[in-house]
Amino acid sequence: MINSSSGSGGVCRLLASLLYGLEYHMDTSEDSTFLQDMLMGNTLHLLIKVYDRLQKYRAQRPAPLLDSTQGLAQDLAEELRGVVTSPETTELLHLLSKPHVQAFLSVHDMVAQKEFDPRLPPLPPLPDNDEKEEDSIKIVCLMKNQEPLGATIKRDESTGAIVVARVLRGGAVDRSGLIREGDKLKEVNGVPVEDKNPEEIIPILAHSEGAVTFTVIPSTKEEPETIETKIFVRALFDYDPQADPAIPCKDAGLEFWRGDVLQIVSQEDDTWWQARRHGDANLRAGLIPSRQLQESIDFNLIYLVFSLPTAGLRRSFRLSRKDNTSLQIRQKMGKEHAIIHLPIYQEVLPYRRNLEEPYRLVILTGPVGVGVTELKRRLLLSDPEHFSVTVPYTTREQKKQEREGVEYHFVSKHTFEKDILNHKFLEYGEHKGNYYGTSLDSVRRVIAESKVCLLDVEPHIIAALYSSEFKPYVVFVKPPPIERLRLSRRKAKVLASQNEQTVTKIFTEEDFQDMISSAQAMENKYGHLFEKVIINDDLAMAFTELRDELTKIETETRWIPNTWAHV
Repeated sequence: MINSSSGSGGVCRLLASLLYGLEYHMDTSEDSTFLQDMLMGNTLHLLIKVYDRLQKYRAQRPAPLLDSTQGLAQDLAEELRGVVTSPETTELLHLLSKPHVQAFLSVHDMVAQKEFDPRLPPLPPLPDNDEKEEDSIKIVCLMKNQEPLGATIKRDESTGAIVVARVLRGGAVDRSGLIREGDKLKEVNGVPVEDKNPEEIIPILAHSEGAVTFTVIPSTKEEPETIETKIFVRALFDYDPQADPAIPCKDAGLEFWRGDVLQIVSQEDDTWWQARRHGDANLRAGLIPSRQLQESIDFNLIYLVFSLPTAGLRRSFRLSRKDNTSLQIRQKMGKEHAIIHLPIYQEVLPYRRNLEEPYRLVILTGPVGVGVTELKRRLLLSDPEHFSVTVPYTTREQKKQEREGVEYHFVSKHTFEKDILNHKFLEYGEHKGNYYGTSLDSVRRVIAESKVCLLDVEPHIIAALYSSEFKPYVVFVKPPPIERLRLSRRKAKVLASQNEQTVTKIFTEEDFQDMISSAQAMENKYGHLFEKVIINDDLAMAFTELRDELTKIETETRWIPNTWAHV
């Protein structure tokens, strides 16, 4: 007899009852012996135990973390091939290429992509035959969990019917394969919807739980082949679908923030793309405004005009904004009142630095007084063999204690002006009849020394360095809210004149207000270039955050503009 208390539940009890019932009907025939051996055999008992374990596991409603481990393994193999060969990487590549490993991943993906929802209730009876109704009718029952079903509806302008406008990739409707775009919707849970507006139907779907039954007339249009794209973009603005009156269905929207990396899975709709946030466990795509739509809504083409104060240049030619009358800055990147067209999405790809590649250029920027110079100084002191800065050029006379190529590169005025005409300077200025400037060649020299080049410049200079040659990692140093700024800077000093080595003054309320407004203007105008934003409330904490971040970008995979890819 089988012990029914072993945890195998109803199956064990059923098997025990069967054996008990057959006990009086068994004879010595070959068939009876075979049946008894099969029912009492270890193989059947082991299968029952496996079934019992699966039932317990199913009761926990597990969800797979990924349903595309094959693709993940392929991406990993591609990255490993670009890494310096080592015994470990060779062994891992060998394992990933094994047929049984690939078969195992394939089985995992097949199971992960199946829907293991509870058994659906019986379908309602088909409606009575109507001689006037010539269209075929399909009744579809779907299980609705916590997430939306993954489809939007609209009223067809020509026929007035409620139709399925779009099916979101990875959602319940998409996984079922039973409803497609263009299907006419007649009933939801037995409620006729043909005379309702889409705005009245959406709440019915939103508040439905468990089984949701749809009565639809299938579309007669040939369904186009859907190809899921693998385009990744970095969002350069915040988006909240709940606050967007233009979105067809707020619950179908995908919320994201500036800096998030999104996978665009469908661009078939000119106004609403389908996307997933990279790294999310939820595989259902959501609606996001297309580039064309986002550029046209509310503020049409987003143009902002800012007048940013010039903060001066590096070292001895960096002056306070309060005393810049003697410094006539001539900068490479256009006019101070330039009109900027803010981008919406930036197409990106994953990148991890190989050991033989040069280090990425690190650009620090921020408003005057926020602490950019001090953070750079601390980085240099923390590891002078790893970090370095550019040596500026000047036309003034060399002092006795100065060394060529250490404090400055000393050149003639003719040479400096010739380099200006040849666009060799990132920034330059004139002070007391002498030129001072930072050249592109000085940046290249630091990088060629296999060091991390630290550069602090005004935000508009970044565009001149935003290329595959430098792959700049741009850090924006931002002040805290003004209450915290007053508290943290109450004893700090700010440069008060061009003689920065000796003359200083305490921050004023006007300085705080200028710092906050300048930071906001910089972020609004150039925020799409900033890969990291650090709030300098406490200098020690800001330095630790910056140092840790710069360590990570040298070893971890990061997203860079696809225009930086090697051709």
